[in-house]
Amino acid sequence: MKIAKQFILLLASLFFTVSLFAQGDKPGMADVMRSNGRIYVVIAVVLTILVGLILYVFRIDRKLTKLEKEN
Repeated sequence: MKIAKQFILLLASLFFTVSLFAQGDKPGMADVMRSNGRIYVVIAVVLTILVGLILYVFRIDRKLTKLEKEN
């Protein structure tokens, strides 16, 4: 069973590697967005979401430690 999981993982990693090389000569989406100036909007949105998630995790952690200390 362990060998089958490793084999499937190997095939999946090979498939993703091959698909990365098959992108062609077209400019990437990041290049197009960078030329239009939209990449900064994307970065700002991603950073906002990431900061929000980190703050949420810290808030939940504080609440959990408070509940653990009460018990």
